[in-house]
Formats: sequence, C-alpha cells, structure tokens
Amino acid sequence: MVPRGSTFSVAGTAVRHHLNGRPASVRYLPMKLIRFGDVGSERPGLLLSGGRSVDASGFGEDYNEHFFETDGLERLKRWADQHAESAPGIDPALRVGAPIARPGKIICIGLNFKDHAEETGAELPREPILFFKASSAFCGPNDNLIIPRASHKTDWEVELAVVIKKRASYVAEKEAMDYVAGYALHNDYSERSFQLERSGQWVKGKSCDSFAPLGPVLATPEEVEDVNNLNMWLKVNGEIRQDSNSCQLYFKIPFLIHYISQFMTLLPGDVISTGTPPGVGMGHTPQLFLKPGDEIELGIEGLGIQKQTAVGA
Repeated sequence: MVPRGSTFSVAGTAVRHHLNGRPASVRYLPMKLIRFGDVGSERPGLLLSGGRSVDASGFGEDYNEHFFETDGLERLKRWADQHAESAPGIDPALRVGAPIARPGKIICIGLNFKDHAEETGAELPREPILFFKASSAFCGPNDNLIIPRASHKTDWEVELAVVIKKRASYVAEKEAMDYVAGYALHNDYSERSFQLERSGQWVKGKSCDSFAPLGPVLATPEEVEDVNNLNMWLKVNGEIRQDSNSCQLYFKIPFLIHYISQFMTLLPGDVISTGTPPGVGMGHTPQLFLKPGDEIELGIEGLGIQKQTAVGA
C-alpha cells in the first residue's frame, strides 16, 4: 500500500494522496480507469476525481470485453461508491499498464487532419481511410518502443483513441456517442518503409511489437468536457514535433463510429484511433525518424502523458 501523504505518478501526472487517507469530497464518477503491474499480470485500478489512485482488484474483474459488454462501468461505479475510500493505494514503483486489457481490434483512421494530409502529399480523403494495427502491438504507455529489425523509418503519431463500450453494428450517427466507453491517449507508431515501400496494405508498417501504446488512463465521457477541443502534442528528445488540437479532426467521432459500423461489428473494448495531426517525422524536410536511445513524450489534455525510450529489437 502507498503510505498516506505519498504521491503516485500515472505517466507523468503526480497524484497527491491526502494525509487522512480520503479527500474532503470525492466523486467516483467521472472517473479514470488505470491498470498497473507486470506485463500480462496487470491489475485494475481507478484514478478518482478527488485525486486518489486506488487498487480496484477487489472489484474482481479486469477491464476487458466482458467487462464493457456487461455494463461494467456502471457496476464499477457502484463498487467504488462502497469500497474506493478503503481500497489500498498503488505502489509508485509498479509499472503503469494500458488502461484496458488487450482489445479485439485496433482500428485506425488515416489522414484525418487536413494539415497532416498536406504534409504527406496526399489528398484529403472523401471517406475515412481505415486500417488495422495487430493487437500484439498493444502495450503500456511507458513501455519501451522497440525499433523493428531492418527498420530505417520508424515514425511517431500522437492520436486520440476512443474505446467502445457495447456491440455496435449499423449505428446511426446521432446515436453513436452512446457506444463510447471513454477516451485515451495513443501513439500510432509507424514504420514508413514497411508501410509505403513494401507493397500491400499499411498494416505491415503499423503492427510491429510496441507500436500501439495506450494510456495511461481511460477517461469516461463525463470526465472529458469537450472531446472536440483537446490540446495534443508530442516531443522527441525534448523538442516539440506535433502541437495541435482535436478540433482539427476532419471526420468527427460520431461519424467515425457510424461509418466503421457499416463495415464491421465493433465489439466492447475495441479501440478506434482517430488520426494524427501534422508534424510526423515523414513530413519534415529533411525527414526525421527514430533511432535507439531517442526519448518520446506525448500527451493529450486530460488524458495524461506517455514517455517511451526507443530500443533496438
């Protein structure tokens, strides 16, 4: 247990524990979901709106497809109302994992910022460009970025991700937000030579191990005041490379959920990554790509910060 009065860091966000073990007033919703522990053995936790991070293992479930499909957010709220104040804190030495269990699908949207399309020399698409990242690319927000073997063009992409809370098929745009469990920070890493120079689909350059860090938190919709006005940024070795706002998304979240659901059923826990703003390495002159030893830091307003170190495979 974290001693009272100590600080637990969630991907760069320091959370102060109150000396008496409980804040003056606590609202358990809105709340942010977190997970912590070794890879493959993560435990569920909560970052409460009062500022306290607690171990939610007593809830008895991980944040996976079954959790979301069975109204898990509401059940978690009821559990927190009764148990969060007495739940143990989280040891700050523990690894921060992705805030949800490995999803069934990671669906990404290409060229969804006008300026990003321009910097890549592509036309703004008439319909959303969809591609997948393999679920094996999924990892925690501060895990090392593994530069793939034979890679010469590993690139960064800060993105806003949406997590689905219930099965969605042929969803009307006006009803789409009812299917949102929450929002998270995602880095859509890409190996550009694999993606664009090796024939076939983009998935080869998008699915390498460690290419889908998510988190540190999943913020419920009530926690996010305006998802269409979130500052988002990314630094490499301390230098700003991307600096934008989610208001610049060309295809907005309700339309994306509606559109994707015309082609496939979205399952609870699936992730939609909505696209990246300008400033990727491929868009610089000369082009800039990552190498072992580089430090990558990124964040979205209200959704925390990620920090990765690039290492060779």
